[in-house]
Amino acid sequence: MTEREINQYSPLALAFMGDAVYEQLVRERLLLDANMPARKLHDLAIKRVCAEYQADAVLKLTDKEAFTEEELDILRRGRNAGGITAPKHSTVAQYRAATGLECLFGYLHLAGKTERIRELFALIWEKDK
Repeated sequence: MTEREINQYSPLALAFMGDAVYEQLVRERLLLDANMPARKLHDLAIKRVCAEYQADAVLKLTDKEAFTEEELDILRRGRNAGGITAPKHSTVAQYRAATGLECLFGYLHLAGKTERIRELFALIWEKDK
């Protein structure tokens, strides 16, 4: 898709797609890292896909200047989208930051920028080390 076509989608629609892209990457990495029972894989995945974790990842990657200006614009677009209601376990700021990250992943996916998605995901995965 072209940038113009992708920008026709709302930030929350992009986040909808990006959520699936991000979660698939988490599940794939967990599965490839260790063969373990599905319940344990699920519990580990939940820790990496929650709004708190994603918001922390956005903050750390922003501090490292890992995002391009274009990516920062997309993150802001997702973060500032209307109609976001945070769940009880996270703050509104965390949920908005996580939505921004998901928006970016959705955007990059539709743009066919798989390599960039993998680069950012690798940085997110390694952020705790």
